[in-house]
Amino acid sequence: MNAFLAFLKSQGAGQARLMAGPVLILMVLAMMILPLPPFILDLLFTFNISLSVMILLVAMFTRKPLDFAAFPSVLLFATLLRLSLNVASTRVVLLNGHKGPAAAGQVIEAFGHFLVGGNFAVGIVVFVILVIINFVVITKGAGRIAEVGARFTLDAMPGKQMAIDADLNAGLIGEDDARRRRAEVSQEAEFYGAMDGASKFVRGDAVAGLLIMIINIVGGLIVGVAQHDMPVGEAGRVYTLLTIGDGLVAQIPALVISTAAGVVVSRVATDQDIGQQMMGQLFSNPNVMFITAGILTLMGLIPNMPHVAFLLLAAIIGGVGWALYQRQQRDQASAAEEPARAEAAVAAAAAEASWDDVSVVDPLGLEVGYRLISLVDHEQNGELLHRIRSLRKKFAQEMGFLPPVVHIRDNLEIKPTDYRILLFGVEIGRGVALVGQWLAIDPGGVTMKLQGTETTDPAFGLPATWIDVSLREQAQIAGYTVVDAATVVATHLNHLMHRHGARLLGRQEVQQLLDHVGRELPKLVEDLVPKTLSLSQLQNLLRGLLDEEVPIRDVRSILETVTEHAPRLAALNPSGGPDQGELLALVRVALGRAITQHWFPGEGELRAIGLDARLERVLMQAMGGNGALEPGLAESLLADTLRVVQEQEDKAEAPVLVVPPSLRASLSRFLRHHIPQMGVLSSAEIPDERMMRITAVIGGSTG
Repeated sequence: MNAFLAFLKSQGAGQARLMAGPVLILMVLAMMILPLPPFILDLLFTFNISLSVMILLVAMFTRKPLDFAAFPSVLLFATLLRLSLNVASTRVVLLNGHKGPAAAGQVIEAFGHFLVGGNFAVGIVVFVILVIINFVVITKGAGRIAEVGARFTLDAMPGKQMAIDADLNAGLIGEDDARRRRAEVSQEAEFYGAMDGASKFVRGDAVAGLLIMIINIVGGLIVGVAQHDMPVGEAGRVYTLLTIGDGLVAQIPALVISTAAGVVVSRVATDQDIGQQMMGQLFSNPNVMFITAGILTLMGLIPNMPHVAFLLLAAIIGGVGWALYQRQQRDQASAAEEPARAEAAVAAAAAEASWDDVSVVDPLGLEVGYRLISLVDHEQNGELLHRIRSLRKKFAQEMGFLPPVVHIRDNLEIKPTDYRILLFGVEIGRGVALVGQWLAIDPGGVTMKLQGTETTDPAFGLPATWIDVSLREQAQIAGYTVVDAATVVATHLNHLMHRHGARLLGRQEVQQLLDHVGRELPKLVEDLVPKTLSLSQLQNLLRGLLDEEVPIRDVRSILETVTEHAPRLAALNPSGGPDQGELLALVRVALGRAITQHWFPGEGELRAIGLDARLERVLMQAMGGNGALEPGLAESLLADTLRVVQEQEDKAEAPVLVVPPSLRASLSRFLRHHIPQMGVLSSAEIPDERMMRITAVIGGSTG
């Protein structure tokens, strides 16, 4: 029994929906043909106003135009209902207008007296303004948008259909999904086409309202004066007020429905309704609220302005902006903590370890604190990203091979303004960078002290000061080298990349280098690897050059030297393979001009450091045996070398030690760990055409 009653109820609901359209048509015809009492007119006018409000609310809460696909038909019926009400009200006004303002119903009387104060001149002006707003602004704009939308939707239909077919053929969607999407594309085109036509009804309704008002006023004068013997002035006042009330009752719902049409066709389809879009985009930036509040405050302080209104609204807008700012700060803080919480949750949920838990260590990495994220954020056009790209390109041009990509990530465990430079996961450098400030580096000889945070240049260890932007020009005039935060990090990274260049040259880089050279010199590469040297032996040789920051740009000279001497050295070595130390020395001689040019630019005289003759003999004897120095001799040699290097740097001369070929490798290994800025060259590496002068001697006091 209950099931039967439910069936009848569902059938009744379905029949009610089916009868809605015919009932509405009957109402329209009845209002046009049958005379209606004022009470029924009041109910119908109230229904018309409520219907227009409902249409506007439905339009605002739809998320895409097709959610209100019935809108063109609704617009047509609402326009017909409004026009039929105009006919019915005109009949009542002309028949009963001579009896007084309440003859056409309380709704028309209220709109004619209360809204315009009983002044028919004011009513006419208000009515004309409403018609102009509806006809010229809202309806015209909505119609234009619908027209353009229909054109573009029709133009895009073939592409959308092809995209659906492509997804179906690729198996991304099923037949049902494809059929549904095709129907949506077709409905969208039909909707905009229908809206383009339906907007013409609204425009015609606005014109009809204006004509009906004029006809009613003229007809009222004729009826009142000719039929009811009313004075002309009294007839004009009564019938004009009734006509204005009737017109306002019709035009206000028409304006609301026109606004709904504009909302439907002008919105951009997202997963939010129009209210959420407006609130989320118009009131989402606290800076906009602060600037608006500031402008209103300035306007409120102008003499003879309404101070209370401007300052009160400025305070309200400023308070809203502050609330938005606080909410954004909380959201950013929670977003920064979210990765850590997610990682902790994943770690807690992991029942078993797998190979997915093993990650390959990046060859070169940069970790930054959260205050430095703006320097490396792509969306914020981070300046450091561009510097690092240029840095890698410059490194490749200078050193002769492409270094690995620098992997950048934020690290919440370090201080907000700190950064770390990692080589295969091991920290090789750390520094501080203050975004928005400049680092003034003292190159020496600067006497003026700057106001700021004293620190040390992370790349070269020079004294420096973090200063405000306003002091930048003053610091430059005083002789400081002034750089921004991004340059500080990039310079530090570049310095460490050159210092650890040997570690950055892996087998993959060596193979890529050979492939690159092989495209121009195929025979040379073919004869070298693996016939003469293995890939690992070539890698060790190139690393030996990079250990002392010798560029490997001249790959041709390197490979030709190896090809020429490696077979002979391999024949002399009983264990097989050429001696790496001797081969490296021969390659350095072949690169002698480039090495000399690196330390002594130009064509001038070479002013270098030499060894005392007695110390040279002692070192040859000591290193000729087991290659190790006695502790006392090593300490004395290091102290004397530090003194001489400091003297050379004070004279702005290169700290380069020139020694016999047999001592160069051993002394270089010993000295470069203690004095990394010093170079050790073999006398065989100096080109014959360059003149050399020994300006300082090591070992004058060494026993």
